[in-house]
Amino acid sequence: MTQATPTLLYIDDDHALARLVDRGMTRLGFKVVHAPDGSNGLDRLAQGGIDVIALDQYMPGLDGLETLERILAIPNAPPVVFVSAAQDSKIAVTALKAGAADYLVKDVHGEFIPLLQVAVDGALRQAAIRKARDDAEAEVHASRDRYAALAAEREVLLREVNHRVGNSLQIIASLLHLQANSSTEDDVKAALTNAMGRVAAVAQVHRRLYTSHDLKSVLLNQYLDALLEDLRRSAEGNRMSRLTLRCEPVEIDPDRAVAIGIIVNELVMNAVKYAYPDGAGPIHVDLKAQGDDLLLSIADDGVGLNVKTDPRSTGMGQRIVSAMAAKLEATVERDPAHAGTRIVLRFRRAGKPAAKPGCAAAS
Repeated sequence: MTQATPTLLYIDDDHALARLVDRGMTRLGFKVVHAPDGSNGLDRLAQGGIDVIALDQYMPGLDGLETLERILAIPNAPPVVFVSAAQDSKIAVTALKAGAADYLVKDVHGEFIPLLQVAVDGALRQAAIRKARDDAEAEVHASRDRYAALAAEREVLLREVNHRVGNSLQIIASLLHLQANSSTEDDVKAALTNAMGRVAAVAQVHRRLYTSHDLKSVLLNQYLDALLEDLRRSAEGNRMSRLTLRCEPVEIDPDRAVAIGIIVNELVMNAVKYAYPDGAGPIHVDLKAQGDDLLLSIADDGVGLNVKTDPRSTGMGQRIVSAMAAKLEATVERDPAHAGTRIVLRFRRAGKPAAKPGCAAAS
């Protein structure tokens, strides 16, 4: 019930019966307001303060069904119990289908009043339950809207952060490139170039994030393609002119993409420096799926195991590859059957369902 003493609007053109209903329902704890016809009932309803309505069918002017239709067209209308002296089941069915909470047959002596109390109490309970349900649904919708707004704001902020981080990393890579070009010492130039490649590998991930609609994953084929293009632009002469990539779309989380990019950078740079002492040659980067695993290989057709260890090598690249492989929980193997050098990494494609499209095997 909406009040301590609920108010019943009784719409009936029988004034004598209305007085009986008034006395009986008042004794049962209700305040009763009488309206002699449908039009007057609608006017009284418009004034407010009505919790439930009992409505007769046969009245001058608007009949009960017409009045019921107009009542239920009002937003948040109180429940209506249809009351009629007619023993016509068609009227009952029509009233209930139209939206009446209950239906009962009245008599001229007021003996139906206890039944009216039961029907009115039930209608009020149903209305309270319906209101609680509607309020709960409205709160759920409001919560979803608030969550969606917060999620959208968070995505914008993340995109802005990735944009700023990516720009900062790109500036650092450009500065390292300028410094490498201005250096006259080969060891310094090589060290700065290697550092630039490592920074560029991280910067490319952030560039992919803030230019994508998905901040949770990176397409490796696009990422590696852009990374290798950066390496080609930074190389001297044509030493990376035959650098190739074979891969179809594979999604992976940004942290793992960074580790993969750094590994590719290190192994490609290693092939550039040591595989072809007399010039440039082919370097192949391949990524393919095998079940739930990903296989990444970097291969060249150079001198392979016949090469002597370069005295200038510090082993930094090997340590970085090992660290990044540990981050990926990857196995790292050298292919003994390959004529040059081929390094193969196998690792799990974490967090991605098996149905996702994988990389096609290199032909």
